[in-house]
Amino acid sequence: MSSSTLISRLYVNGLPWLAQAPSSIQPGIFKKIGAPQVINGVLSILLAYAILRIIQVVADWLSEQVPRRFRLVVKQSIPFCKGLIIVVVISHLLNLFIDISARNVLALTSAVAVALGFAFKDLVSSIIAGIMALFEVTYRIGDRVQIGDHYGEVIGYGLRGIRLQTPDDNIVNIPHSKNWTEAISNANSGQLEAQVLTDFYLDHDVNVELVTQILYQVAYTSKYTQLKLPVAVQMEETLWGTHFKLRAYPMDARDEFAYKTDLIRRAKQVFTKYGIAYPKLAVEERLNYK
Repeated sequence: MSSSTLISRLYVNGLPWLAQAPSSIQPGIFKKIGAPQVINGVLSILLAYAILRIIQVVADWLSEQVPRRFRLVVKQSIPFCKGLIIVVVISHLLNLFIDISARNVLALTSAVAVALGFAFKDLVSSIIAGIMALFEVTYRIGDRVQIGDHYGEVIGYGLRGIRLQTPDDNIVNIPHSKNWTEAISNANSGQLEAQVLTDFYLDHDVNVELVTQILYQVAYTSKYTQLKLPVAVQMEETLWGTHFKLRAYPMDARDEFAYKTDLIRRAKQVFTKYGIAYPKLAVEERLNYK
């Protein structure tokens, strides 16, 4: 069959976007489509959507019922389950409407790839980056990540991007394509614990040994602290005071800000008891520092 005949047939079938497909596509690439096939296809899509929703709801519920150490494992299985359902449905639809043969699949794939490449360049880039992130484990559900100016917990992993819940309880949608252009900082990388840094600024004349001992005691006596992981106190001198850094891990990364608040509150109570002074800056110095 000539190329002109093939192109005419494609237009007649209502598929002008395939008019640029290679002439090697066989005339019978599409099966005879009737009402049963259409109904089957629609029901398959609706069923897949329902299963995806059920997976999300059940996984969210189950993650809160299982022991704490298994919570992230349950949530991190969601993207793989969703991806499997999508692959199965797409395969079923292709088998339903297309005469599958090596020659036809190659020709059709080429045509679709060209069309999608131009029309949905950014979308395709995000999808590919998302697939790579699954295998490279750049981030997973439950991870606390910094992407650009946004920091928070990954609560959703979709085909196009992730949903990030910030400390202000905002939901930020970030496309996977940011993997190509942004540095991504991951605080816990699939673990329940994430290191929390708490800063304390005290006067130059404070008793360093006493302050260090207090900070260690505050960390080790907190109800949030994961005692199996190390606690460290670091310090550095500045022009206006001494900067103490308390590094410790909560048992659950989602308690990050409650943990930091608990450490600061109890440390300030002990500092007041021992008369430990904070830096006293003159008004001009404060304005310059800001």
